[in-house]
Amino acid sequence: MSQIQLSSDQMRFECYTPEESLSMLSALVDFAQGEEVWVLEGEMGAGKTTFVRQCGAYFGFIEPVQSPTFSIVNEYRSNSGKIYYHFDFYRINSEREAYEIGCEDYFYSGNMCFIEWSSRIPSLLPDTYLKITIHILNEQARAYTVTRVNTTHS
Repeated sequence: MSQIQLSSDQMRFECYTPEESLSMLSALVDFAQGEEVWVLEGEMGAGKTTFVRQCGAYFGFIEPVQSPTFSIVNEYRSNSGKIYYHFDFYRINSEREAYEIGCEDYFYSGNMCFIEWSSRIPSLLPDTYLKITIHILNEQARAYTVTRVNTTHS
């Protein structure tokens, strides 16, 4: 795994095996500085749900991670009792639909949220979040560009 600090608000990780992706999470959690909303970007098949699955192993989820494509949100609990939410907004038709399921309540709950396809709900995202863009390097390898986003500062 290679890790590059691009700025105080951006890092890049290159992981060539699934094991390296798991080991990257410790550095990523440190970089996140307590940010609970993680927005996952990447093309279809980039590994967004796989990334959440790796987070589940790291954070000790009790339930197996599955794609919430049809349910929109999945809830997981960790061994410590902490709750995590995993969203996939790919199949929603409008921001209103996401709003009506109460996504903002989840985002501001204080529990960690992983969000896939956030481009479908841009005005509903919180002011601050961690944006993780996943780039496919090859079948096994991924590059992760991680940026702290704060829309209240221009």
